[in-house]
Amino acid sequence: MIWQTPLLHDRIRGSITGAIESPSCETAFFRYYLAIRASSWITVLPTTLASTRLPICVKLDRQPLCKPQLESTDAMNRNQQLQDSTAPTQRICQRTRFCKQGQIHWVSWILIISLAVLIEPNLSAEQAGQKAATAGPQATTSQWPLFRGDPLSTGVAHGELPAKPSLLWKHKVKDGAFEATAAIVENTVYVGDLDGTFYALDLNTGKPKWTFTTKDKDGFYASPAVYQQRVYVGDLFGRFYCLDAATGKKLWEFETKAEIDSSANFYRGNVLVGSQDATLYCLESASGKLIWKHTIEDQIRCTPTVVDARCFVAGCDGKLHIIDLEKGVSVANVDIGGPTMATPAVRGDLAYFGSESGTFFCVNWKQANVVWRYEPKRGRGVRSSAAASDKIVIYGNRSREVRGMHPVSGKQLWTFNTKQRVDSSPIIVGQRAFVGSSDGRLYGLNLQTGKKEWEYEAGGGFAASPAVAAGKLVIATDDGVVYCFGKQP
Repeated sequence: MIWQTPLLHDRIRGSITGAIESPSCETAFFRYYLAIRASSWITVLPTTLASTRLPICVKLDRQPLCKPQLESTDAMNRNQQLQDSTAPTQRICQRTRFCKQGQIHWVSWILIISLAVLIEPNLSAEQAGQKAATAGPQATTSQWPLFRGDPLSTGVAHGELPAKPSLLWKHKVKDGAFEATAAIVENTVYVGDLDGTFYALDLNTGKPKWTFTTKDKDGFYASPAVYQQRVYVGDLFGRFYCLDAATGKKLWEFETKAEIDSSANFYRGNVLVGSQDATLYCLESASGKLIWKHTIEDQIRCTPTVVDARCFVAGCDGKLHIIDLEKGVSVANVDIGGPTMATPAVRGDLAYFGSESGTFFCVNWKQANVVWRYEPKRGRGVRSSAAASDKIVIYGNRSREVRGMHPVSGKQLWTFNTKQRVDSSPIIVGQRAFVGSSDGRLYGLNLQTGKKEWEYEAGGGFAASPAVAAGKLVIATDDGVVYCFGKQP
């Protein structure tokens, strides 16, 4: 169950700390209600059912997830004086509207939980924290708006797929070729080809809704990002476009000095995109106005990963760059000894990615150091971006392998061999991982064992990665076909 995880237990304990440090029970009640909203009513429900009374006059050793500022400075000073002069068991319970002898009665519990359920019934603690940390589009059961699904680039899909997905439709582009990963928002598939045409396809039928063609037919290697009814995508000339998601009309464009072959990400109303001119650009998403730019020593070919006010860029200069998104300046760099174009996937304090040498890294981004690295005996480049859950990290390589790694220890859990290189980035859907290969096959692998449970053989190879939304998986091939899999009606 979700409430059994240590992370959520810690968050609940922290939330209780913020709730109980109050000079009155009315304020404690309100703060605890806010704490429940941040941590999810689901996480506290088991505790509630186990006990009808909650001891609140106990100071825990955890910091609150978010401590509301409900009182003025003068009031807080007065309250502090009162607390200093009052016994610990009497600090909070100066009034008896909701309290009695330092405890909340079961009636108050019911009121608190009822309010939480009515206002935020589906918000888990992890989701609440993530939404607060990243002001951008999120993967849900109905959408896949970014290259790796979410701003943290985890590659983890919501919802499920059938045990044996069926081909629902395919859209063939004459003389076309796809290497970009699709985005899926509001039952529309967005993807561009290498010949310079960008497509919006109906998710249910595969029929085109609109197309957009670049000025000089410069192709799209980059995956689109969709946010607030707009599509953001860069081309191989170096132009970055903002298109109306409903019509395909160009709203604005911004020109860099070299190819753009990575997807965009977002932070507080701004859009982030890297270019092979070695620069990360922060643009105002509504207008395309340049807010700031940050230049490194070599090409940027990965999608920037966003966590809180930090951005992670794995560069061809052999470093993982940690960038302050408010100022556009470097906070720290981690030397990885060689170039990379893989997008870092972040879970908690750890970032996962591979390099062109074949080495796979786990980096603590808060401490800016390498936690572990995996160096295979026959190392070929890793251009596949990892999919990371709390139990496993999965990536492909040019040695014709898909690897499952333990996220904390770095121990190899399993290896699956394909017939050609794996540049496609895997995604996690339920208890399976899905990944394409240049051998023209799309694989469904058991998450625990790595054994093949399903495959589909297409005519062309897969450099693009899967996207999952609304119970459907979409992926395109280098011979110009977009495939959609799911459950037959």
